[in-house]
Amino acid sequence: IVVTGSDDHLWKMWALPDGNVLMTGEGHTDWLSGCCFHPSGTQLVTSSGDATVRIWDFSKRGCILTLEGHAHAVWDCSWHSCGDFVASASMDNTSKIWDVNSERCRYTMCGHKGSVNSIEFLPFSNTVLTSSADKTLSLWDART
Repeated sequence: IVVTGSDDHLWKMWALPDGNVLMTGEGHTDWLSGCCFHPSGTQLVTSSGDATVRIWDFSKRGCILTLEGHAHAVWDCSWHSCGDFVASASMDNTSKIWDVNSERCRYTMCGHKGSVNSIEFLPFSNTVLTSSADKTLSLWDART
């Protein structure tokens, strides 16, 4: 499976090796910057220049949740290995941990002096790694 974005703010999921389109997502209003499969493989999270993070459900064939709260473009997104939390990294110099079940931001992590360009959970832990345009990496405890 391959996920691609396009200039018209759509993403497509392609099956390999036959090249059939499995699903198309429409909803972001600006460029797509990141995507990550849910640990179970049933959902996808995407990030965008429209400052939102969206969660897509494959069985419902559409967006089931839009997370809003960043002030600028969101560069990256990542699922926690339990599947209940999403992390996002933004041009607004912050990263956020979102609780998918309550549909709200649990934590906002501040401290970088530049755009936060990538974010990743350490598997099976509460540790989050961010990288920034300020030329630093930061490790965060997502619980505090």
